[in-house]
Amino acid sequence: MDTYPIQIAGLERRLPICRVTDELYIGAFICFGDAELTVACARELLKLAPADGYDYLFTAEAKSIPLIHEMARQSGAGKYFIARKGPKAYMPDPLHVEDQSITTAGVQRLYLGRDDAELLRGKRVLLMDDVISTGGSLRAMEELVKLAGGVVAGKVAVLAEGDAQKRPDIRFLAPLPLFNADGSIKK
Repeated sequence: MDTYPIQIAGLERRLPICRVTDELYIGAFICFGDAELTVACARELLKLAPADGYDYLFTAEAKSIPLIHEMARQSGAGKYFIARKGPKAYMPDPLHVEDQSITTAGVQRLYLGRDDAELLRGKRVLLMDDVISTGGSLRAMEELVKLAGGVVAGKVAVLAEGDAQKRPDIRFLAPLPLFNADGSIKK
């Protein structure tokens, strides 16, 4: 399997290149199980937070959960929010939005319980993701925050993939190219 060498938060890693379609391959960034990378990325992501602050951190499940937890721990935040991929029994009357991601087959929904939504009302929320590519998950998180009555204070990610690197509304730690089937970088 081909890999792509990358520097993230001062650390060197090799990302496996994985097929999404016959014409599109991506560098798979997975921080699960890599405590050193999770701690370093969380530290650096907090430096990208808006200077005028935020009240809460918010992400979508699942790969970014270790990152948001570590960001909360390092920043001293007592609570953070996760948009879930399915409604849970503990979620009273959940809000939901639809999301299309290049790494998830078909349309997925993201859910937030009304109790959590009430806590977001009128608050400044920092959206965080591990990798932003098409921006579908980010749009869905932004919509959930707005439905809850919150305000998006900023958007940060570990990696910005493809055209997401050109977006002025996203701050990220490193760019990640898209790849061809032969492992070469897509132009």
